[in-house]
Amino acid sequence: MHRGALLAFLLTSSVMTATGVRADDGSGSPPSAATTAPPANAPAAPDKNPATAVAVIGASEADGILGREVRSPTNEDMGHIVDVIVDRGGVVRGAVIDFGGFLGVGSRKIVVDWNALHFDRDDAKTNGITLALTKEQVTAAPEYKTDAPIVVLGLAGSLKPLQFNP
Repeated sequence: MHRGALLAFLLTSSVMTATGVRADDGSGSPPSAATTAPPANAPAAPDKNPATAVAVIGASEADGILGREVRSPTNEDMGHIVDVIVDRGGVVRGAVIDFGGFLGVGSRKIVVDWNALHFDRDDAKTNGITLALTKEQVTAAPEYKTDAPIVVLGLAGSLKPLQFNP
């Protein structure tokens, strides 16, 4: 389905659900009064199909970050983002950066605090990601490994420990 048609469908569906108006069921007859609105004194029934919310974000207002290059404040290549770390509450805590190596050989993954990343908009064509840490700090960081405690590298005084069960 075309994106515009899908958006129009979602908007129409959510408006119809929120207002209690039914769509044409294909029978050729209009919806009856009994199906369009409950009597004024009827108890409120739980909504089995809650209204759907739709947000539209402009193409120039948001970007995906996986695979994006990360630079240092001195414009050194710091690697690229390969994953995002989210705690059990759904809060983004860090980004996994594939750092070092040459053509994918000898690289390692490290985790940096989400607040150490700065999403710059130099101009309409360039969306840079800058890591507020030096290459030496990132080089000294321990490697990220799945199924092991996550060591998050960040700015002094900005980190809170992740809660984990050993």
